Amino acid sequence: MSKKPISPEVRKQLILAQRNEVTEYHIYKKLARFVKDPENKMVLNNIAEDELKHYKIWYEYTGKEVNPSYSEIRKYYWISRIFGLTFGLKLMERGEEKAQVNYNLIATEVPDAGQISHEENEHEQQLISLIQEDKLKYMGSIVLGLNDALVEILGTLAGLTFALQNTKLVALAGVIAGIAGALSMSSSEYLSNKTEGRTDMAGKSAVFTGIAYLIAVVFLVAPYLIFTSPFIALIWALADSILIVFLFTYYISVANDQPFKKRFAEMVVLSTVVGLVSFGLGYLARVMFGIEV
Repeated sequence: MSKKPISPEVRKQLILAQRNEVTEYHIYKKLARFVKDPENKMVLNNIAEDELKHYKIWYEYTGKEVNPSYSEIRKYYWISRIFGLTFGLKLMERGEEKAQVNYNLIATEVPDAGQISHEENEHEQQLISLIQEDKLKYMGSIVLGLNDALVEILGTLAGLTFALQNTKLVALAGVIAGIAGALSMSSSEYLSNKTEGRTDMAGKSAVFTGIAYLIAVVFLVAPYLIFTSPFIALIWALADSILIVFLFTYYISVANDQPFKKRFAEMVVLSTVVGLVSFGLGYLARVMFGIEV
């Protein structure tokens, strides 16, 4: 049965939709060839087939073969490889090109548009949620490590900056405190999981917590090894902490569909307040004990 003729405006939207569908089809297929987990592979192949089905439906209206965006394929393939499937795919589903497709306009002339839009918004998200990844499974451990490092080490560096006013000594103290803190947090996370009966997660949780802690320490201490002025180093350490919070909060907001601004503001305010309090304590310690370095 031949399709009813469509207007030029709707045809333009359909061609854009075709490009999105065939691009995502190739992304899902390429990722499916890479993943080893059979369940994740099945999920990716199922979504790919949905995308191809949608492409074929649009083709029946346009009669035009559309090539995928190879740059988009490369971009989201590598983002998914580096940062995880869930993050990469959800970031892709938020993409600007997809947002440009006006399904309401298409639906005025194409009855299939409503169903396909529903599948795009709900069915794919349901399938993506089935993907299992250690990065997300142990996200709580990563949050614990990062948050503790940002609060504890930034506070330590702020206090020592005013108390000692020597970048090398502050850096040395920061490294020692950071290593001790990472080992302490890892062991605490391990014992906590063992106590609560999550023995299968205890080891990996401890590792993720410790690594996240050490990554934050490296970023916070690095300015003290680069700059000679302890106060400039502290400003850069504070900027690094905000950058870490920004990047990690953005990752969480995309991967777990959580609000970005609220979480980002909470972590920044907490780190800043602790830094200011520690800075004040460092000043008091310097005055009370007459420390001169």
